[in-house]
Amino acid sequence: MTGTVRSIVSFFVLCSLALAAGGACADELLVGNKSADSVWRLSLRDGRKTGEFRTGKAPHEIAVAGNGRFALVSNYGRETSGNTLSVLDLVGGKPTRSIDLGEHGAPHGLRLLPGDKRALVTTEGSASLLIVDVERGVVERVIEVGEGTGHMVALSPDAKTAYVTKINAGTLSRIDLVSGLKTHERAAGKGAEGVAVSPDGKEVWVTNRQEGAVTVHDPASLALRRRMSSKGFPIRVVFTADGRYALVTNATAANVAVFDARTKLRVATIELAEPGVSYNQSMLGDTAMPIGAVIDPTRQRAYVAISGGDRIAVIDTREWKVVGHWPAGREPDALGLVTGRSER
Repeated sequence: MTGTVRSIVSFFVLCSLALAAGGACADELLVGNKSADSVWRLSLRDGRKTGEFRTGKAPHEIAVAGNGRFALVSNYGRETSGNTLSVLDLVGGKPTRSIDLGEHGAPHGLRLLPGDKRALVTTEGSASLLIVDVERGVVERVIEVGEGTGHMVALSPDAKTAYVTKINAGTLSRIDLVSGLKTHERAAGKGAEGVAVSPDGKEVWVTNRQEGAVTVHDPASLALRRRMSSKGFPIRVVFTADGRYALVTNATAANVAVFDARTKLRVATIELAEPGVSYNQSMLGDTAMPIGAVIDPTRQRAYVAISGGDRIAVIDTREWKVVGHWPAGREPDALGLVTGRSER
């Protein structure tokens, strides 16, 4: 048995024993590799690869169950639009299960609802927000969001409201999940894409990639409260667990902008391009191209997918500096965090 195989087997054995005892799996980072059609498992201790899942074509987003037992992946498709979700067994290592979305093509934005039995999925092909029963593998409800390329989705803390950004329309939509209706749609900025709700539910932040700006909206009316500059194709936004900071990945600028969530002022800029490193060519050029980001409050770290460099940047969130790099597969994008405690 090789060292790699032995480490993977040991991981599954320890994970199963922990869950049997009422605990959770070892902490790990899930990395969706768009061009490799895979999700890697990396140990949060040292970035060591402990396993790999095959997915559908071009995995774009990852949602992790609160108990760490499974993860859900949206398969956007490459040459043609995809129409599946992959369900990854994080405990027993069973083969990837696929959920067929039928006519709903190009699934992208993804969020699990409380209880982890249902998920929200944006589908660009059908201009919809789906509610999918993960256990049964069926589309339970279809909510029309309208044209304009609904791309990413965020969820209010009480899980009664969803927010969808539309890239081509440059708007933010508010979806009442109780009634299943879109109640508002307001302008955000050109290329509206990334979206996050503050932990207290009082603000919705949107990254507008073509405009080089971040907008802050009222969660009820979607009225614009603030617009901040974040040049260089801002593509994702995530909050620290305490809601004090918001991190924005700027893809072509190859940096992370850190904003004070209260004052809305930029307090740090973390440069991610490494001198002397050659990056892969993409539609955005041969840049480091940071995209997905997640924050680990236990270790006071942030992890950012360096899509153009096939690696993960590890950032110290106390000093806002890069403290390491971990290898990834081809074109990493979506990230998911599996921790030893439930978020719900």
